[in-house]
Amino acid sequence: MSSMKNMDAFSPAGVPPQGEWFGHPKGLYILFFTEMWERFSYYGMRTLLVLYMLHYLLPGAQGGMRVLGYDSMHAALAGFFRLVDIPMSNQAMSSQIYGLYTAFVYFTPFFGGILADRLFGQRKTVYVGGVLMAIGHFLMAVPSLFFPALLFLIVGNGCFKPNISTQVGLLYPEGDHRRDSAFTIFYMGINLGAIFSPLICGTLGQTVGWDWGFGAAGVGMLAGLCIYHFGRHLLPMDQLTQKAALEHVSVEEEEKKPLTPAEWTGIWALVFLCAVNVVFWAVYEQQGNTMQLWADHNTRWAFFGFQVPSTWFQVFNPIFICLLAPVLDQFWAWQNKRGQEPSSVTKMGIGCVLLGASFLIMVAASRVVGPDERGSLLWLVSTVFLLTIGELYLSPIGLSLVTKVAPARMVSMLMGMWFLSSFFGNYLAGFIGSFYSSMPKETFFFLLTGLGIGAGLIFFAANKPLRRAIGHEI
Repeated sequence: MSSMKNMDAFSPAGVPPQGEWFGHPKGLYILFFTEMWERFSYYGMRTLLVLYMLHYLLPGAQGGMRVLGYDSMHAALAGFFRLVDIPMSNQAMSSQIYGLYTAFVYFTPFFGGILADRLFGQRKTVYVGGVLMAIGHFLMAVPSLFFPALLFLIVGNGCFKPNISTQVGLLYPEGDHRRDSAFTIFYMGINLGAIFSPLICGTLGQTVGWDWGFGAAGVGMLAGLCIYHFGRHLLPMDQLTQKAALEHVSVEEEEKKPLTPAEWTGIWALVFLCAVNVVFWAVYEQQGNTMQLWADHNTRWAFFGFQVPSTWFQVFNPIFICLLAPVLDQFWAWQNKRGQEPSSVTKMGIGCVLLGASFLIMVAASRVVGPDERGSLLWLVSTVFLLTIGELYLSPIGLSLVTKVAPARMVSMLMGMWFLSSFFGNYLAGFIGSFYSSMPKETFFFLLTGLGIGAGLIFFAANKPLRRAIGHEI
């Protein structure tokens, strides 16, 4: 019975009649470009955040401003850091704020998913989220409103993020082999936006003015909302509407039905995978934090007499994703034809191991490049190349897995729970990054290696038990 429920939820019955582009519903590409611009705005903001705080916003920085709520935040974090005996430098403070912001960005999607599942539906919640994020980006241009701006961005992302991803899954019926491929295409849209954001927002912020960079991020968010609005006729019906139309039952009656044992098993499997996933994001998110600092302080950026902004470092990851995602998609299809494609959980384990192994390159870099020296850009490029392959083995696979395993009535909430693992991971990334200035760089990067590989080993160990409990879907 539970499988029938899932089939109803992910049936294309709620998708308006439409043709296909490149073997997928046209609605996929509306979601692709909407997410592309939203991620342009997010990564444009993230690219500048640590450098903005260190070089402009925090006390003692050039042009340092009085920020509403800063004293309370500093006192709270400084009190915590005294407990762990870490000097509360500006670098530690900026790392903590970065970690808290990027963490809470992934905390609120859990509640945004609940709002969509029970009250507003996916479409209305996406609109609300997009408007709130645009407001937050424009408020970033006012230094004194730094923390209120972050709050708008956090709440807006919570409404937007889980519900745009859920709609990708709703375009396809259960068992449609194209769903993993659809999420890989969607993931390319995320990273296409991330390619342009350092080039535009980062360059404007570092060379023209910080407010120009943040303003460009706000314009990108509005562009995404426009695409979503004018392409809404190609998107799947909200799940609340589908359930009422197809089963002729009220939303209240549907919510009161108890979960089946199979549905509970799927939920607990997702909880476990989310818990392990925390470690992956704690290591991965060093890109916008400590690796950006390495790019800024320990990397040569002069090419043929032209000084390239160090924020361009963050363009390599999305470029590699757009180049490698189609290759891996074809590679997995080739493996599938031969019955050799790894399970989703095994893929995620491979992703963690590759992520950890990538930081061995930075261990070597820290031995070659002194603390006050600048080394080759190839250290960062090769690290990010290997890290990106690891990301592609985990992140889009995890999004697809949620839409396969989650009970129909809870799909947006559980997509939010998947992002909740990024909340803990991003905060942990900020906490780990706080040791960057007080720990030898070689030891710091070796710590990241151990964390990534350790998480991968847990995924490998859990693969068979989870497949026995859930079945072939996981």
